[in-house]
Amino acid sequence: MKEKLMFEEDLKKLQKIVEDLSGGKLTLGESLKKYEEGVKLAQSCSLTLADAERKVELLMKKEGKFSLEKFDDTDVAEEK
Repeated sequence: MKEKLMFEEDLKKLQKIVEDLSGGKLTLGESLKKYEEGVKLAQSCSLTLADAERKVELLMKKEGKFSLEKFDDTDVAEEK
């Protein structure tokens, strides 16, 4: 559940950054800082989504039948 809350918070922050950058009222320095923060948030969100996708794949791989297998986070950590 904590992961979902972090994802939701990061996504909201990212949306705010996009709005700020689109508004055209930031200085160049402010824009660069916001852009850098946005890239980090986008990467974090992307990793969270990739982890979720792997978990769903584990649920669906057993000969077309739904099954639950323990998700091994070490496999994900090695790929990062």
